[in-house]
Amino acid sequence: MTVYFIGAGPGAPDLLTLRGRDRIAACPVCLYAGSLVPEEVLDHAPEDARIINTAPLTLDAIMGEIQRAHAAGEDVARLHSGDLSVYSALSEQVRRLEEMGIDYTITPGVPAFSAAAATLGRELTVPEVSQSVVLTRTPGRASAMPEREELAAFAATGSTLAIHLSLHRLESVVAELLPHYGEECPAAVVQRASWPDEVVVTGCLATLPERATAIEDRRSALILVGPALAPGDFRDSALYDPEHVRRFRGRTGGP
Repeated sequence: MTVYFIGAGPGAPDLLTLRGRDRIAACPVCLYAGSLVPEEVLDHAPEDARIINTAPLTLDAIMGEIQRAHAAGEDVARLHSGDLSVYSALSEQVRRLEEMGIDYTITPGVPAFSAAAATLGRELTVPEVSQSVVLTRTPGRASAMPEREELAAFAATGSTLAIHLSLHRLESVVAELLPHYGEECPAAVVQRASWPDEVVVTGCLATLPERATAIEDRRSALILVGPALAPGDFRDSALYDPEHVRRFRGRTGGP
């Protein structure tokens, strides 16, 4: 049997990938993070599938369900929200599976920061404004931050910041960022990106805490900060410039 880890996307059921859909449809067992994965995604599971919400389970209990499926020779669809490459608790599950000799694969999903950028109608990298995106978070109960990964250190680069799991610390986040980005730097909070109850707050960095006070649930939200969110006048990318010669297009009007 195989455990198929699947990134179920940020929330909207139709943002599930085709591969993810097909993996779910082929597995007789489905373990899903019920607090974050919409139930509509489970509609793709076989009619007689054993479906287990892992939200109230410990890691040991989750692995126990996988071992049970392994003994029965049943493939498992393991659904996580967003994409599995960040903040998914994938590593600890993979470590256990490798110790037990159980096969697994990983199907990527649409991450929350991509869905948030789409909601805002913005590209997070803009020519000569910002060419880097930093995905980070602040310390929490689940885990501390490595010593060198301080928010101020990332802010010093001027990159676009996508700060996860930190809305409950918004005031202190803004205080750390102000010396590097300034009060007028564009910023946004997107809560539950792509869900029907999505909430969007935009403004400048200095006013963001006040504007975001109306958001009561402070768990599933993303803070975005950086000049790329409102770039103003900027240079067009060279990608489609007629004078830019590349492999698939020669110089316009010349050899």
